[in-house]
Amino acid sequence: MRPFRLAYFVLPLLLAAVSVYLVRGKQRAVRDAAPAPEIPVNWKTDLHDGSITNELSSLPAMDHAIDSFLQFWSLRGASLSIVRNDSLLYARGYGQADTNQPMTPEVRLRMASVSKLLTAIGIMRLQDQGKVFLETPVFGPLGVLNEYDACIRDDRYYEMTVEHLLRHQAGFSARGGDVMFGTLRLMRQWGLSAPPTPDYLVRKEVAKRLSFQPGTDQEYSNFGYLLLSLVIERVSGLPYEEFMQQEVFEKALCHHFALGGDYLKDRLPGESRYYMHPEAEPGPSFDGRFASVEKCYGGNHISGLYGAGGWVGSTLELARLVCAIDGHGPVPDILDPFTVQQMTAYFDDDTFALGWLDCRPDGEWTRTGSFSGTSALIKVYPDGEMWILITNTSAWRGSRFTRNTAQLFQNLRGRFSSQLPSRDLFRK
Repeated sequence: MRPFRLAYFVLPLLLAAVSVYLVRGKQRAVRDAAPAPEIPVNWKTDLHDGSITNELSSLPAMDHAIDSFLQFWSLRGASLSIVRNDSLLYARGYGQADTNQPMTPEVRLRMASVSKLLTAIGIMRLQDQGKVFLETPVFGPLGVLNEYDACIRDDRYYEMTVEHLLRHQAGFSARGGDVMFGTLRLMRQWGLSAPPTPDYLVRKEVAKRLSFQPGTDQEYSNFGYLLLSLVIERVSGLPYEEFMQQEVFEKALCHHFALGGDYLKDRLPGESRYYMHPEAEPGPSFDGRFASVEKCYGGNHISGLYGAGGWVGSTLELARLVCAIDGHGPVPDILDPFTVQQMTAYFDDDTFALGWLDCRPDGEWTRTGSFSGTSALIKVYPDGEMWILITNTSAWRGSRFTRNTAQLFQNLRGRFSSQLPSRDLFRK
């Protein structure tokens, strides 16, 4: 091996080894000092038992404002959960989950890129277990996914770490088209009769040059979170969904998360139907089987997104999961305190947090998600309140919709926070 090639391998690995040693020491100290979390005996173990109904949460003026918001944006339905200091105060559905079926808090919804937060939690669980670290190389002799090294033609891949993937700093670009949302284009380009498997897609993509040296810039990458899904599989020895169920969701007593499907026939039990906005036009299916489909049912390869955007769940369970990674009680955390600090640390205005889209210096955390048929927003505020809204309809002028939803939250908090019930629907 030539000297400059050797440097690409050895130097990052030496730095990673030192960093891992320091991180393990910090985590061991925190873990040894903290008592093991215990599930409160009066805590509901199933949030989908039919007991959390729309009738339990009613503030007529606030509900009217949300109904007006849905009407303005031509949304068929939405689910809202509000938490304060780990207590679920308000949970209500608005509009319809399907024809003649009202939206309720227990309805499951696609959450698009909120899935990235879930995948990041999975990675951080593995770090707490000492199985992978932020500094762990992705490729190269000691890389987690080194079975793809034979495909690599750009030495900069060997500098890529797990943290680079989490922060969208790995060097990938979607300027030529997002490979996670360009399945039909790739099938035609590669002469495939079916959508590429994750393994095939990775082998093709890592043969390309990176757009920038890992860690020197950032560009939002869905493909990077597919790689993180594969990192979880390789390190844990379990399929991605199985690991997430066992080591993330079940630990937080969340039993109804699942990876979603592509077509209406693939809808999960208890899952909402999805709708396009009135001006939306049909297009070809992602796999070339149909010339014209509603984009929310067949326009995108949802089942191929994995940890980048494939998860389905209720706002109830999403709220409880976030409570389990916020560093506060009474909901027991499933991550070490040091790990929670890592996930929510603020660096600067131009650096993505770990899984979160944005973590502000004042303690406000944000995660968004949207694609055809759904839009999701999580806001955790410095005063301990968390608001989660997921819709079952595409919004016209989508980027503006997320900003408007955040403004809606801020307006409703100012008007109604003091009127929210003093109780905890997480408890029996």
